[in-house]
Amino acid sequence: MATRKTAAKKPNASKEDLLQYYRDMLLIRRFEEKAGQLYGMGLIGGFCHLYIGQEAVVVGLEAAAKEGDSRVTSYRDHGHMLACGMDPKGVMAELTGREGGYSKGKGGSMHMFSEEKKFYGGHGIVGAQVPIGAGLAFANKYRGEDTVCFTYFGDGAANQGQVYETYNMAALWELPCIFVIENNQYAMGTSVKRGTKSASYWERGAAFGIAGEEVDGMDVLAVKEAGEKAVSHCRAGKGPYILEIKTYRYRGHSMSDPAKYRTREEVQKMREERDAIEHVKQLLLTGKHATEDELKDVDKEIKGIVNEAAQFSQDSPEPALEELYTDIYAETIPQDEPA
Repeated sequence: MATRKTAAKKPNASKEDLLQYYRDMLLIRRFEEKAGQLYGMGLIGGFCHLYIGQEAVVVGLEAAAKEGDSRVTSYRDHGHMLACGMDPKGVMAELTGREGGYSKGKGGSMHMFSEEKKFYGGHGIVGAQVPIGAGLAFANKYRGEDTVCFTYFGDGAANQGQVYETYNMAALWELPCIFVIENNQYAMGTSVKRGTKSASYWERGAAFGIAGEEVDGMDVLAVKEAGEKAVSHCRAGKGPYILEIKTYRYRGHSMSDPAKYRTREEVQKMREERDAIEHVKQLLLTGKHATEDELKDVDKEIKGIVNEAAQFSQDSPEPALEELYTDIYAETIPQDEPA
């Protein structure tokens, strides 16, 4: 059964944990800023959906994951790739359509995969990844693995019918699937208040007996705590769990979106008062875990990593013409035996 949101206590975090969360979120922020620059220069084509502002969601949940857990998400996916340990060079090269990219330059922003990191893609069709996530969780259970699948989708996708078909199957089969609703409150350009009648998305799981809760997505520690609770629920064989994580994107839906559906003052207020990276920075400074100069050094290091990735993405050659005919059919189809 679904449970009501309760006031969560702030979990304790070590100096090392806080510094890691700061680094991970800052890497996503700087990477996305650079991707925006390259898009403006014409080096990235097609669509480009930036994750700026939402960094605490995926960093907090990855902190609750373990090796072997899988993840699948939508087209706003660069942050998820970086958070699970994919190489910034390979991600950026895919954005620029180069051979060194994760999909050999053939997938672009929306379609990158890493079997090593168990990242099963960003997906361009709204909500299409949700049943795929349940399928990955089914495979985990079928093989007898103690792993879960983080299935990410946004508030815009939360009204798709396939989401509720998936909820039903996941509940019936008690799949170890964590449904993560990244509620950035504006979908493609329509506010939640104008786009849905119900006040919350996670409570819809009650119709299927799926537990869940609402989480402050601008607080990486709160996300990690909720993630650990969801992971524990799934690993215990209790079936799926829903996390509705309230977050906020600073940029438009995509690089081509002027975001005229909200005011600059609203965005600026969120940046100044609720920024997830600034929150961790203040925890580090007030707790005397780091100095301003030390954090500036971290930022400098991160910028170096991102600049190196950007250079690699321009130096890597474009895919050869014969690549048009590769990766179309599987050469072998694995046949797993049930556990």
